Amino acid sequence: MELKKEYVNEKTGIAYTLKENYYFPNLSISKDKNFTIGKYGKARLRHIKQYNKVLYNNLLLSGKLNTYLHSIDEKCNNLVESIITKLAKQENITEDLKASHQLEWVTRMNNIKNRAEESIYNEYVYI
Repeated sequence: MELKKEYVNEKTGIAYTLKENYYFPNLSISKDKNFTIGKYGKARLRHIKQYNKVLYNNLLLSGKLNTYLHSIDEKCNNLVESIITKLAKQENITEDLKASHQLEWVTRMNNIKNRAEESIYNEYVYI
């Protein structure tokens, strides 16, 4: 029986090459841009590593993990900023309040930030 020089596993789609009677996977390091991942991307990474190992392995093996985490991080940062801006406007937290009652302004802004982040974590990170 003659062994094929190239072999593709139908289940995984990974190609293998025959070298000295052993098949080795044709894996390579992605040449994609390597993004820095922020706190939302890191939280998503921890979550998928623990609770969605199939997604984690697929992204890792396809070389798309860094890009995926970067997109999650950017989306979450933008949404948190927009939610904070909207809620601050709704709750009448202005620069005048910041100038006259700094501690109250900080307390209220921290409250808004915590609510915005909780919403983002539940909708985009821990899904």
